[in-house]
Amino acid sequence: QVLVVESGGGLVQAGGSLRLSCKASGSTFFYNAIAWYRQAPGKQRDMVATINDGGTLNYADSVKGRFAIFRDNATVFLQMNSLKPEDTAVYYCRAYTDYDRSATDFWGQGTQVTVSS
Repeated sequence: QVLVVESGGGLVQAGGSLRLSCKASGSTFFYNAIAWYRQAPGKQRDMVATINDGGTLNYADSVKGRFAIFRDNATVFLQMNSLKPEDTAVYYCRAYTDYDRSATDFWGQGTQVTVSS
């Protein structure tokens, strides 16, 4: 099993920055990729950024040029710059296998990001 824990959310003014952290503990046998998702009130959960064990990165169009996902040992970070009020959401980290959609994935409990205008 894999335990996923996010941290780093908070309240920030528009234009500011935050760095979220995601630590997935447990064997990497069960996953090879980490993704950040976000869910605003009344909206679906959307992918924000992904990174896999080969270093391949993907970003949602809405965050390209502002957010960066990177890894430092067992922790994956989401650096969020030039934040906008529409970035306000609960941010979730997901550990999964990107080459096998039937494999179990693991989610964290989420961390709130609020951007004030």
